[in-house]
Amino acid sequence: MAENKSASFEASLARLSEIVAELEREGVELERAVKLYGEGRELVARCEVLLKGAEETLRAAAAGLPAAGAPTPAEDDESPF
Repeated sequence: MAENKSASFEASLARLSEIVAELEREGVELERAVKLYGEGRELVARCEVLLKGAEETLRAAAAGLPAAGAPTPAEDDESPF
């Protein structure tokens, strides 16, 4: 899962919850726990990036600025008529 860089925030968070649940169970082998921990850290980093992007979008919207990649009003008004 951690290799999927386009995973949604919700999917990443769900996988992170699965990892936590598995690590909390007794009897997880050390090698498996280390692998899960690494995957979890990658997911946390991914979620932080997605949250930061969402925060920037909300700040831009609150300031009345177009979000990155959003068409400007001039682009929206382009019409052949």
